[in-house]
Amino acid sequence: MPQLQIREMPVDLYEGISKTAQTENRDFSQQVIILLRSALNLHENRTDRNKLKSIFSEIDSLQIKNANAFPNPVELVREDRDR
Repeated sequence: MPQLQIREMPVDLYEGISKTAQTENRDFSQQVIILLRSALNLHENRTDRNKLKSIFSEIDSLQIKNANAFPNPVELVREDRDR
């Protein structure tokens, strides 16, 4: 993967990125990638996010009855592995 080195970065810019990264639970490099993608409009498409929201809303509206009666997925996987 390509690397990026920045020389003589202003201290206030470095501190701002560092604080934002800490707030967002990211490391410095991850935060810089997010900022660069955002600046170049390469971030996630908002229409995709809205589409996902509508899908989740539709799932929530199904009001599935007896959801607690469904088998435990952990037990199903364990059972399958034991075969």
